Amino acid sequence: MGKDQFVVRRGDKWAVVGANNERATRITDTQKEAINIARNIAINQQSEMRVQDRNGKWRKCNSYGNDSCSPKDKNY
Repeated sequence: MGKDQFVVRRGDKWAVVGANNERATRITDTQKEAINIARNIAINQQSEMRVQDRNGKWRKCNSYGNDSCSPKDKNY
């Protein structure tokens, strides 16, 4: 299982950051683009993707790993 992927706000942009990484994997202009990138990485690495809203609160979590009791989408 690979690193979980996080979509976080960086100034006026959105960043895709792997768990425990300080540097962003990618920085994009839109949250939608960052989510698509993070989702593809999470699917490839069989990990989770978590998305922050504009205020820094976690709003969405998707598991693409081998979590037998995880729902497809978790909304916070």
